[in-house]
Amino acid sequence: MGEPIIHATGVTVRYQETDQMGVAHHSVYPVWFEAGRTAYIRAQGMPYGKLEADGLFLPMIEMSCKFKGFARYEDTLQIYTRVSDVTKTRIDFHYEVRKDGAAIAAGATMHVFANRQLRPVNLSKYMPEIYRLFMRFAGKDGQIIGSD
Repeated sequence: MGEPIIHATGVTVRYQETDQMGVAHHSVYPVWFEAGRTAYIRAQGMPYGKLEADGLFLPMIEMSCKFKGFARYEDTLQIYTRVSDVTKTRIDFHYEVRKDGAAIAAGATMHVFANRQLRPVNLSKYMPEIYRLFMRFAGKDGQIIGSD
């Protein structure tokens, strides 16, 4: 299997995302991860809103983040997102937040595949075409495919 697809999403640190020290608050990293994840899925040709309209939801069940640096107001950041693992019941995303090319944070989220009632489903049976697509995301060449 090849390397996973990587998507780059640009964000600019907003004033309200900073703390009294002028540093981006730790609570905004999950928001940036979500921006990267939804841009990643949209870049693959399947907007998250369409997945939900079709009856597939991806509730988060786990998240982690390790800080290696910091960002300040008006810094331009890149969120590099990739699918790190896919099973029949869940999908894992990995994120790297970079400022001026240097990693300032790395994180991961785990999501289960769920139906409209938010009950877990076996995606390979529930939506086999989407399952195959997600499997492909985790195994394509690790090139940067887009930048928002």
